Amino acid sequence: MQQKIVITGGPGTGKSTIIDELIKRNLRCMTEISREVILNARRSGTEQLFLTKPLLFSDLLLEGRINQYIEAEKFNDELVFFDRGIPDVHAYMNYISIDYPAKYINTSNLYKYDYIFLMPPWEEIYISDNERYENFEQALAIHNHLERTYKELNYTIIEVPTGTIEDRTDFILNYIK
Repeated sequence: MQQKIVITGGPGTGKSTIIDELIKRNLRCMTEISREVILNARRSGTEQLFLTKPLLFSDLLLEGRINQYIEAEKFNDELVFFDRGIPDVHAYMNYISIDYPAKYINTSNLYKYDYIFLMPPWEEIYISDNERYENFEQALAIHNHLERTYKELNYTIIEVPTGTIEDRTDFILNYIK
């Protein structure tokens, strides 16, 4: 039976770097889609879709993450890793205090994951860029919303310790075994 594993956390915590390392180790990974949504919006003339139309942005993310979940079930891999999970969408909506439809939580309850690995805020590696506009304090707040959201959905959260990419990846793989 396939196990679905989420790597989540606030911005700049090393999620995508861990996903890249898992890919190097020939494990199936579903990569983060928010940058793709942001870049598509820019090509259509909207510079900061999350800031200007947060509900539209979140609807696009929700749809994309559901599609990733469904796509993952087509693979024969024992383990599938996700760079963020479906609940991340409404965790971010809670962070910016925007009301959202019940379908967000209903969807999170419908598509369940086996493990939730939470990457803690780590100031030493935090970098802002064109798609990551949050400062470190905002990243801390997002972390707290993510943790609360997953706990409210009755997930056990496993916090990944700081360290080298290899050590963090090994921690995740050893925990699953």
